[in-house]
Amino acid sequence: MTLTPAEMSEADIKHLLDLGFSQTAVHDAVQVISYFNYINRIADALDVDLEHDIVSWEQKL
Repeated sequence: MTLTPAEMSEADIKHLLDLGFSQTAVHDAVQVISYFNYINRIADALDVDLEHDIVSWEQKL
């Protein structure tokens, strides 16, 4: 969804369902992924700087 959203298909959803994810879990994942993609695109377009504590937390990973 993030890198090639136009290439998503029903087969991708079926694969997740076959792995044991519920339709609700797939729906929720799509919603969260879509929201993060949306916010990241806005932040990139507006050249938003990350807050210092967020950068520090990320570096600890």
